[in-house]
Amino acid sequence: MNATLDELRRLAAHAENRRTETGIPRVAMVQGAIPEHELAAVYDPMINLILTGSKTMTVGSRTFRYDPATYFVMSVDLPAVGAVHPAETGEPYLAISLKLEPTIVANLLADLPKPAGGELYSSGFSVAPVTHELLDAWARMLRLIERPSDIPALAPAYEREILYRVLQGPHGWMLRDIAAPGTNLSRIGVTIQWIRENFTKPLKVEALASMAALSVSAFHRHFKAVTALSPLQYQKRIRLLHARSLLIAGEGNTTSIAFGVGYESATQFSREYSRFFGLPPSKDSLRIVRGIHAAVA
Repeated sequence: MNATLDELRRLAAHAENRRTETGIPRVAMVQGAIPEHELAAVYDPMINLILTGSKTMTVGSRTFRYDPATYFVMSVDLPAVGAVHPAETGEPYLAISLKLEPTIVANLLADLPKPAGGELYSSGFSVAPVTHELLDAWARMLRLIERPSDIPALAPAYEREILYRVLQGPHGWMLRDIAAPGTNLSRIGVTIQWIRENFTKPLKVEALASMAALSVSAFHRHFKAVTALSPLQYQKRIRLLHARSLLIAGEGNTTSIAFGVGYESATQFSREYSRFFGLPPSKDSLRIVRGIHAAVA
C-alpha cells in the first residue's frame, strides 16, 4: 500500500494550492496550504483521497479528520468548513478527488445485483478506511496524466472501478441512494438542489417536504440526518458563504449584499455572519483580501 501511495504522490506532485484539473474528467488534485476562506464552501458530491497530511471537515456540529489511511465520501452538496494539515514530517498536504456523477453511478448499478435492505436517517458524508483495491484503482486513473491520449478510452473504466470499490465498502449505500430515485437520500438531494438554486427566496418547509414526498416531521429528520443541519440552517450557510465571496470580490457593501442574498435585515445578517465566521463582514473580508494580496506580493 505504501508503494502505491508513493506513486500517487508522484503523479499528483504538480498540484497547486487550489483545485487543479488533471485533464481527466471529474478528477482534480490540490496541494499545500489552501487559503482558509476557500475551505469554507459548498462542497460538491465527491470521493476525496488524502495522499499526504490530513484534513478536517466540519458540517453542522459534526467534524471528521481523515488522512492517507482513510477516504472521505460526500454524497450531497454540503456547506462545510475545512482545514488542511501538513504531514508530521513536514511534507505539504496533498489530495485527489473524484466528483460524483449520479448518472454514471446509476449505469454502474444497473450492472450489479441489488443489495438487500437499506439505510434510514443516515448521514450524507463520512470517512472509511482505504483499501489496497481502491488505491490500485486510483493509481490506474492517475497514470493517465502521463498518457493523456489514453484518457477517452480508459478513464471511464477506471472511474467505474473506483466507484465499484467504494460501493463495496461501508459507503456503498450512499452511492446507491444518490443514484436511485425514490430513496430518502435522493429525495433530500432534490430539496438541497432547490435550496442551492433559490437560496435568496423565503424557505417554506412545507413545500420542501411535499417536494420530497415526506411529512414535515419526517422531512426534518431526514434532512438533518443527511446534512447535519436543519433546512433553515442549510439555507443560512449558503447565504453566508455566498455573501462572503461577494464581499471578497468587492461586489457591494455589507447592506447591499445582505439584502442581495435574501436577508431582510442587515443587522441580523451581520450578527449571523459574525457568529459563523468569527468576525463582522467588513473586518473578515478585509482580513482575507489583505492575505490574498500578501500571498501574491
